[in-house]
Amino acid sequence: MKIDVAELVDGVLSGSRVDIARALTLVESSRPDHREKAHQMLRQLAPHSGNAIRVGISGVPGAGKSTFINKMGCKLIDEYHHQIAVLAVDPSSTRTGGSILGDRTRMADLANRDEAFVRPSPSGGHLGGVARATREAMIVMEAAGYGVIIIETVGVGQSEVAVAGMVDTFLMLAVTGTGDQLQGIKKGILELADVVAVNKADGDNAGNARVSARDLSIAMRLVSSEADKRRVPVLTCSAYTGDGLDDVWKAVLDHRAYLEKDGSLTRRRIDQQREWLWNMVENEVLESLHTDRTIQQAAAGIEAGLGTEATNALDGASQILQLFAQRVPELSWAHGEMTSGS
Repeated sequence: MKIDVAELVDGVLSGSRVDIARALTLVESSRPDHREKAHQMLRQLAPHSGNAIRVGISGVPGAGKSTFINKMGCKLIDEYHHQIAVLAVDPSSTRTGGSILGDRTRMADLANRDEAFVRPSPSGGHLGGVARATREAMIVMEAAGYGVIIIETVGVGQSEVAVAGMVDTFLMLAVTGTGDQLQGIKKGILELADVVAVNKADGDNAGNARVSARDLSIAMRLVSSEADKRRVPVLTCSAYTGDGLDDVWKAVLDHRAYLEKDGSLTRRRIDQQREWLWNMVENEVLESLHTDRTIQQAAAGIEAGLGTEATNALDGASQILQLFAQRVPELSWAHGEMTSGS
């Protein structure tokens, strides 16, 4: 299928859902010809992006992330008149690369709204479970006019770190009823959080949620004892009843206002660009190592000799790097053609 970049850009800017879906598929593709087309498209879309409220949402499995986003998204459309884009990253199988992509089924109400665009995409095994092209997808959605971009992570490993590096506000969902209320919540995660919300604060669990919020609030003060530093709000809410969702959204907006007031938002966006820059550099290098036929043929022979007197890991690595250095002038990016994404 021939891809007309100019036509696709016009479609995205006009808000065409068909063209938005095609653009997202393009940035998710790993085919070299698609990657070049994707970069052409993104160069034209980038000037129209950057104005959305970017929110990352994570939490332990069972915290109700998808249900929370479904309820919050509908509220933001109905009461705040926002257009919502959700990039829901599903874990990929380490064996087959397959993904369940079940988030869309748990966001049925939001997915059926004209003002929302829910895009489940497999993590592809990348660091933190964040899809390779998430940053590029954000550019597409912002250029299409979506004012709130929500990234839902798989909630495992280093996904929180990865997401915090590409959003304005990092919202951590916690949940009660799991024994020790702080169990499984590492200090590093608390340090990343800009807003904390204890979900499922309804029915008989409402009291437990308040206790959990109090414990988390104490924990947040222990994480950061600096008197002049912003205190992270810890709230309770229920994605089932909708109680407390207005307070959570207000906390997100208050955090953004805080960032804008002292110039942190601009600095944060610049830091995100810097991180994206180096991610692209690293991915291009790794992609070349894994896809260049000459390197792969040599690597197969080196791997076959491991564990014998033929070679060892240190010597093998040195041989591959030397060959890679020789191959660099022939690689596409050496001629200004980017092939992989972030």
